[in-house]
Amino acid sequence: MARRGSPWLAAAALALLAGCSEMSSLGSSVGSTVSGWFTSSKPKPKPLEPITSPIAGRQVWSQRVDSVRFPLTVSVRDGVFTVAGTDGTVVALQADTGREVWRANVGAKLSAGVGSDGKVAAVVTRDNELVVLAAGGQVKWRKPLGVRVATAPLVAGERVFVLSVDRAVQAFDENDGSKIWVLKRPGDPLMLAQTGVLSAYKDTLIVGQGPRMTGVDPLRGTVRWEVPVATPRGANEIERLADLVGPAVRVGNLVCARSFQAAVGCVDAERGALGWSKVVGGTEGIAADDQFVVAADATDRISAWKTSNGEVAWTSEKLIYRDLSTPLAVGPMVVFGDGQGTLHWLARDTGATRLRLPTDGSAIAAGPVVSGTTLLAVTRNGGLYAFRPE
Repeated sequence: MARRGSPWLAAAALALLAGCSEMSSLGSSVGSTVSGWFTSSKPKPKPLEPITSPIAGRQVWSQRVDSVRFPLTVSVRDGVFTVAGTDGTVVALQADTGREVWRANVGAKLSAGVGSDGKVAAVVTRDNELVVLAAGGQVKWRKPLGVRVATAPLVAGERVFVLSVDRAVQAFDENDGSKIWVLKRPGDPLMLAQTGVLSAYKDTLIVGQGPRMTGVDPLRGTVRWEVPVATPRGANEIERLADLVGPAVRVGNLVCARSFQAAVGCVDAERGALGWSKVVGGTEGIAADDQFVVAADATDRISAWKTSNGEVAWTSEKLIYRDLSTPLAVGPMVVFGDGQGTLHWLARDTGATRLRLPTDGSAIAAGPVVSGTTLLAVTRNGGLYAFRPE
């Protein structure tokens, strides 16, 4: 990331199942959020099929944090995974060995994290406090936000950006925590307390505000462009909820993301124009590379669309009703975690299963991440499991 003054570079999860929603009031300025970890009443998962053309892989190390009961984002920077637990523990680990680089506790339970630029790490507590840690784990500064946050802060260009569930964005100075600007958008009656879109494209901050992907000037907090990824539909507020779900994935000029229960699409961030959008249900994030965008719908039916134009490349029902996580595209594979803590490696171009590896039996808490050849999965019980191909 460039330094300040030079060009700037770049809830809880919700399952809308019958009888499984929770509404909580956050005041008139924020509206109501829908959030919670819920027990699904889905049908039983389809039995797993034998793997006919397997690849080899193995677990290479494991570590542990407290349980993960918030929307976790694992930061990957310079060969280091930075992870957090519900109790406020933040830990940085060498990706290749699992060696602990530093560990800290911010003194409160977390609602969002972790964002990092390799110099500092940022999390948000359930008391709505932004906490920024120096590279060694010492608390650098804290700032009260006064609003609920479910998205990991973005640390870039010596600034810390925070997206709250009311879709407002705040920018803070990374060094001293002074507030630089705030961008507020018209509120809706209902908002999603789940990881949203907060990322970067060149010198533009990319933000999800409802079903719109918005390009923001990171220096001034002004809107450069905004593009609807989906058109909300439905007979009530819950059915019309269509916030963009993070993480967004950048592929060249395209930034691709899911609109909650409504669509999957890609925006040309260079032009500020919609590339394509396909109507499809689902609540978790997507994976993407230069060939395919891959995601599961609300029944865990997996689809792959051609990144260039959105045409359907393949679909698979092999993992339906398995509570799939946000996937990860890595090389010729796409990797999903499931509600039983199993990781599934699928061939990116066909969807055929190539490898399965277990963790601790609890659900995968965040989309898998990769550094070099090491893939990390984090479970709800706080297990950190690193895998590597052979």
